Amino acid sequence: MTFQEIFKSSFLENVASVSLLDMALALVLAFGIGLFIFLVYKKTFSGVMYSSSFGVTLVALTMITTMVILAVTSNVVLSLGMVGALSIVRFRTAIKEPLDIAFLFWSIAVGIVLAAGIIPLAVIGSVVIGLILLIFVNKKSHANPYIVVLQCDGGQSEDRARAFLERCAQRCAVKSKTVQKGLTELNLEIRLSSDDTGFINALAEIEGVHSAVLVSYNGDYMG
Repeated sequence: MTFQEIFKSSFLENVASVSLLDMALALVLAFGIGLFIFLVYKKTFSGVMYSSSFGVTLVALTMITTMVILAVTSNVVLSLGMVGALSIVRFRTAIKEPLDIAFLFWSIAVGIVLAAGIIPLAVIGSVVIGLILLIFVNKKSHANPYIVVLQCDGGQSEDRARAFLERCAQRCAVKSKTVQKGLTELNLEIRLSSDDTGFINALAEIEGVHSAVLVSYNGDYMG
């Protein structure tokens, strides 16, 4: 094998398989749309602890997916090897918010579509998805859900407290009930049409009621 045959290898031939213009354009668009996804995630986040690292991950994931798909589409043999390499990767990070899964798939889908060269679909589709998320996720409910943790003496005080809550709230439903000797604890789900929580003070003053705790509830609740 001569010196020229060494450098005339398939590895060096793959250097020019994707043009620099295509790479630069795809990565710049991936960064721009990934930044848009990050801003939509920041505006629509409604969880407990906001993680800025997850937002940066969305930008990076869009660019990484674009880079991988560009490499795969330029070489059929490389695509088979890439499938085998990615099949052994395992992710152990738990997804705490269901909406985070949508943002992850959104970033991956944008990277795939951009690398495939379908730029209008990636741009227009991202704008439409972002507007839908901004409208529906930030939409305020007509009734705010709360959980009331109530401790009272027994049956009569329980009935008085529930009757009071049914007058103050749009809806009142028992989620759990714990009965001990001389003490009853209730967890009730209520719906309020406003943010006025002064009724909880009056509830605690009812005869037989030992304590009343109001907790904001952002989980799944009865429709």
